[in-house]
Amino acid sequence: MATEERPAMENAMGKLTRKDFLGSLEPKWCLGCGCYGIFKALTGVFPSTGVERERFAIVSGIGCSSRLPYYTNTYGFHTIHGRAPAVAMGLKLANPELSVWIITGDGDALSIGGNHFIHLMRRNPDIKVILFNNQIYGLTKGQASPTTAVGTRTKTTPGGSVESPMQPLAMAIAAGATFAARATDTDGEMLTEIFTAAARHKGVAFVEVLLNCVIFNDGAFGMFTNKASRDEHTIRLKHGAPLLFGAARDKAIRLRQLKPEVARINPGAPVPDDIAIHDVGNPDSSFAYLLSQMGHAGQPLPLGIFRQVQAPVYGEADAAARSSGSPSIEIEKVLCGPNAWTEGADGKIHPLSTR
Repeated sequence: MATEERPAMENAMGKLTRKDFLGSLEPKWCLGCGCYGIFKALTGVFPSTGVERERFAIVSGIGCSSRLPYYTNTYGFHTIHGRAPAVAMGLKLANPELSVWIITGDGDALSIGGNHFIHLMRRNPDIKVILFNNQIYGLTKGQASPTTAVGTRTKTTPGGSVESPMQPLAMAIAAGATFAARATDTDGEMLTEIFTAAARHKGVAFVEVLLNCVIFNDGAFGMFTNKASRDEHTIRLKHGAPLLFGAARDKAIRLRQLKPEVARINPGAPVPDDIAIHDVGNPDSSFAYLLSQMGHAGQPLPLGIFRQVQAPVYGEADAAARSSGSPSIEIEKVLCGPNAWTEGADGKIHPLSTR
């Protein structure tokens, strides 16, 4: 998918705007779909990164979310179901200068693409992953997905889903993601903040966006997005800040025997010492994982950046060796080692020599 000619405005002013990243095709999702909000936030962040438009590449799999590359004026691939990580890895290794973004959904990434997803997280390439989680297969018209909540009636679970849903964020953190975050499709400010941080992160950056499917799973996240209820049921994560929530800021999270629990506090009074403090830079991912498991049984759902740490980036050591002129591994010697044999013109088997 090639880029279009750069607008004259950019050539004249030397500064990119969101308009420069919008393709010629009009975005088409269902009326009221959360994909529009994510698309707006993402294309609004791209020009602020300082990366040239020609260095962006958006890779997607299959699903409603995966149509996004068609609507951006960047390079990209619309790949096959679940295989976006494999294509993105090859693209990044072939051209490390690219800013590579994966757009995927809960079915695409966690069902047929589950194994690719896990290994992308653990390898820590400098790739950004945005997972649109609507807890349903939307493009294929309403089947249960790996994240569908227990009891949800769908075309494939008419009696209600009985399977325990997968937790994308917990899975990413457990697999070693060095950047992990979550937001809702209705919070444009948080999406912008998280996408900006993800773009600046060196390494894999995973962002789960809770997306409302107005056709097949409408209101699945209503408790966490409706103005009347969200303050009581969500907690905004901020680095270095205590975990407080509630419309009156009268509730907090503390740990009891390694389990998060809700505690009542006095608004305006000093925060008790046993209230948990959020630390995105903790090299131990245990607490971030505990936070990713919250959101049920009376606990608030955490939103924001859970983890942001530095670790060796996949592929950079090889790239550095190549740029420094260090000798590289000769592929022929790897393939044609001492145990390789071939049939000679005399019809006999001979060792396959290497140069």
